[in-house]
Amino acid sequence: MEALICRKLGDPAVLASDPPAVLSKSEPIPQLNSPTAVRVRVRATSLNYANYLQILGKYQEKPPLPFIPGSDYSGVVEAVGTAVSKFKVGDRVCSFAALGSFAQFIVADHSDLFLLPEGCDLVAAAALPVAFGTSHVALVHRAQLGSGKVLLVLGAAGGVGLAAVQIGKVCGAIVIAVARGAEKVNFLRSLGVDHVVDLSSESVTSSIKGFLKAKKLKGVDVLYDPVGGKLTKETMKLLNWGAQILVIGFASGEIPVIPANIALVKNWTVHGLYWGSYKIHQPNVLEDSIMELLSWMAKGLITIQISHTYCLSEASLAFAAIKERKAIGKVLIAFDEDARSKL
Repeated sequence: MEALICRKLGDPAVLASDPPAVLSKSEPIPQLNSPTAVRVRVRATSLNYANYLQILGKYQEKPPLPFIPGSDYSGVVEAVGTAVSKFKVGDRVCSFAALGSFAQFIVADHSDLFLLPEGCDLVAAAALPVAFGTSHVALVHRAQLGSGKVLLVLGAAGGVGLAAVQIGKVCGAIVIAVARGAEKVNFLRSLGVDHVVDLSSESVTSSIKGFLKAKKLKGVDVLYDPVGGKLTKETMKLLNWGAQILVIGFASGEIPVIPANIALVKNWTVHGLYWGSYKIHQPNVLEDSIMELLSWMAKGLITIQISHTYCLSEASLAFAAIKERKAIGKVLIAFDEDARSKL
């Protein structure tokens, strides 16, 4: 089978004579390793910023070399173990893994797979588990976002950002989005976002303050932050008493300082959100979250915006789209021409 093999650490977005991640066309097809195992023929797999950091060697989890990167994916069941009754050959499924989805086949335990309901696009579903799962657990489970609350989403045109924007609207929140550039801003407006700030031409603070004043709102109730850096510091000035801060990641490369004294006086709650660790500590939360998201997807309440689609041999271009923030939404690797032509 074809698979992307990371043999050394380095930047997978750089075209080089000796890249860190190389395409192998002769990897063995993984065999069922238990009675409850299922082998899936992968139709598409999503790129997340964590995948990029992992190949760089800068992610919190550092697998031994060599490894096949990749996390969330969708595909069709190709073989099932003797104890599997939940799935059959031909079922459409999606899931996520610590490693291994950048390959034509992957083996998972049946308990880790999710059957796609009617109305869910098989290829687009590859981009749902991590990005939408992260935002759903953060906003619904942790912040318990409700109707009428003011949600501020930083990095709103990225994978987790767009997911947060849509989930916020489903929850009935007043959604403020921050992005950079006219194309991203216009797309966010097309989603019905209540207010969008263009970082390339506006002051975040003055723009949001103007919106809040016009709508007679006191401030921001929930800050969704996958960016970090100076933007976090600036937007904290907009938070209400009792606001909640969701620390999702640090795409800016700078870890912000949240002053404990102000958090005390303002009664803020700071949530650190490492989505993957729920698999170990509260797997039922992840399962319930993804099941609800698939239901929303089938009903058309959320849509997955696929910005770029590549084949496996173009992985460096896919990582470059992530690194250079070219994407509006998600970047996919699709494993056959039919899957790529649908997007």
